Amino acid sequence: MGANEEKKEKCGTICLKYLLFTFNFLFWLAGVAVMAVGIWTVIEKSDYISLLSSKIYAVSAYILIMAGVIVMITGVLGCCATFKEQRRLLRVYFVLLLCIFLLEILAGVLAYIYYQQLNDELKENLRETMVQKYNQSEQEHVTKAVDKLQQEFKCCGSNSSSDWVDSAWIRSSEADGRLVPDSCCKSPVRKFCGRRDHPSNIYKVEGGCITKLENFILNHLQIIGAVGVGVASVQIVGMFFTCCLYRSLKSEPY
Repeated sequence: MGANEEKKEKCGTICLKYLLFTFNFLFWLAGVAVMAVGIWTVIEKSDYISLLSSKIYAVSAYILIMAGVIVMITGVLGCCATFKEQRRLLRVYFVLLLCIFLLEILAGVLAYIYYQQLNDELKENLRETMVQKYNQSEQEHVTKAVDKLQQEFKCCGSNSSSDWVDSAWIRSSEADGRLVPDSCCKSPVRKFCGRRDHPSNIYKVEGGCITKLENFILNHLQIIGAVGVGVASVQIVGMFFTCCLYRSLKSEPY
């Protein structure tokens, strides 16, 4: 090989190194974003997760958190492998990229599957959960979730406020004459405001809470799916650069 060709090859390797380093920095930032979306879903929206019978929504979020952590670690490893020019590290880096790619595709697929079946699940389970478990012993998490749901989305009942007629709690003496929970009220600070179910006092929304919750989760599933598939697509570029750099290194230093 001539000196000119060797110089060109060396320049190509240097360019690949800097391209891969830039990619790894952006990839690390993407890992932070992926993990943040997953943590936000689990922590901020955990109350709503308790109202769902399926665990797919929560599992998708946990997969994103795990993928985000691995992405951040992989980004640091990629930088080390790139500048040390160690083919062994590049091989490990490539395998980790592939694993993250599969994890994020899995999160995207799960989000899409759940997107398709969400409406049926809510129709079958939300009303029963609200009327059977609200303010019952050892169901504090459901009570908290229902109150938050009705206040945050300004709704009352699963399909309508009349759903509360069948509530185990409303029909008991513990309700103190309430017709709906106080969280249905437009001004819930007034104790026993749930004794009056007139539209001027409580939220009477067409479609009830089921429509509001469904729209919220569908929008969030789109975010989970887009983040998972989007970052996975970017990783294809990283794997391509890794393969190119791996091939450009003639021997593995020890």
